[in-house]
Amino acid sequence: MANHEAREEPSEDAWNAADYDDQCAFVYEYGERVTELLDLDEGTRVLDLGCGTGHLSRELVDRGARVVGVDRSAEMVARARDRYGDVEGLRFVQGDARDLVAAVGTDSTHTFDAVFSNAALHWIPGPAHDAVLDGVRRLLKPGGVFVAELGGRGNVESIVEAVRRELDGRGYDAEQPWYFPSIGEYTPRLEAHGLEVRDAQLFDRPTTLDGDAEGLRDWLAMFGDGLFPALSDEAYDAVVDGVEARLEADQYRAGSWVVDYRRLRFRAVRAEATPE
Repeated sequence: MANHEAREEPSEDAWNAADYDDQCAFVYEYGERVTELLDLDEGTRVLDLGCGTGHLSRELVDRGARVVGVDRSAEMVARARDRYGDVEGLRFVQGDARDLVAAVGTDSTHTFDAVFSNAALHWIPGPAHDAVLDGVRRLLKPGGVFVAELGGRGNVESIVEAVRRELDGRGYDAEQPWYFPSIGEYTPRLEAHGLEVRDAQLFDRPTTLDGDAEGLRDWLAMFGDGLFPALSDEAYDAVVDGVEARLEADQYRAGSWVVDYRRLRFRAVRAEATPE
């Protein structure tokens, strides 16, 4: 997320969109596999929830869909519009997943054939997911599908533990910025909102980071701000050096960092009739 020229408390929507594209292409490259769970016909209306810089939104349009991408980050939406704003059948809006109907437009209920989300839902605090899922249900047509992948239980556990140990040794507490649910935890939440789960998988996906030797440091700068309390630049660098030392033997291979991603992927269908 934020860079570390001055260490401050991180903002949950303060992304550097250019660095995201340059350093984290693996996020949307893996997301291409998730789009394959969508059966798209010409004109299928799709909401891309947490669209980031818009690469997967554009791919869905190329497959015939008409797509609205929504993201909380103004920087992400601006970059998506800059890259793909002239693409027919594609538009981007800034808005909060916890109030999706307002973000997309109050006249937009029951107008999407599908909602798609890749690597976004785990950024939303666990207690807020009921509001998110209520919005998804309201926006989907009866019979519409919700396809998503997010970090699952145990995702990047080795990184979290290494940061915690390094901070603890310096008298600090580590935060937990993400929500990584299990299948047993999340599928009942989906079904409580009239979203019938047809398939769900929790699986290991070891992921090679971009950036070669700097890959883990870049990953922490982009995604890991929420793990850290406010630190001086010197203290932050010392913690990251310690994290690299702890993980190097197991996760630095042939000049690249390979981290322990675990993903929760599901496909759910909106019930034909659910209460408003």
